[in-house]
Amino acid sequence: MTIVLDVGETIVRDDRYWAAWADWLEVPRHTLSALVGAVVAQGRDNADAIRLLDPDVDIAAEYAAREAAGRGEVLDEADLYPDVRPALAALRAAGHRIVVAGNQTVRAADLLRGLNLPVDAIATSGEWGVSKPDPAFFTRVLELTGSAPAATIYVGDHPANDITPARAVGMRTAHIRRGPWGHLWADDPAAAAADWRINSLAELVTIAAE
Repeated sequence: MTIVLDVGETIVRDDRYWAAWADWLEVPRHTLSALVGAVVAQGRDNADAIRLLDPDVDIAAEYAAREAAGRGEVLDEADLYPDVRPALAALRAAGHRIVVAGNQTVRAADLLRGLNLPVDAIATSGEWGVSKPDPAFFTRVLELTGSAPAATIYVGDHPANDITPARAVGMRTAHIRRGPWGHLWADDPAAAAADWRINSLAELVTIAAE
């Protein structure tokens, strides 16, 4: 079995990511966090939260400016959910292939690789030039894993971005009730359509053995 894991709010918390943006934009962290929640609940891109604060913002330019100022993207052990390493180690020990693939930047991919997680591969939308929920993202996932869709489980917190498109290409799916979106849409029909609904990555060990 191949297990493919989303990144944000599946294996890592997004707290630091948005806090860093709020500090850079010089707005209260709670303000930006609340706006992110509002736009995503409306089905919009989470980056629209930044555009609400500054309609003329060039997000790519601001991202580059943060990096140049030494205030760029950071991701380390403290950002991982506590069940990540134990669950991944147990899955690897059971002989399963593990891939991490989500809507993150090229920089995030490098940072994730630097954590030396017990996985077979890591890829992000920034590297591929295609983002979820585009079906092409999940086609790239299958190309990367080399696994049949029916032998692949995609795990994510966002029903519309993770569960629905992964199912559309034939993957099996697990919706994790974690983070804002995992809780917000826990009872959404798209989440209910997942093959499994979990509260911890540790549950994947039993699921993968079925």
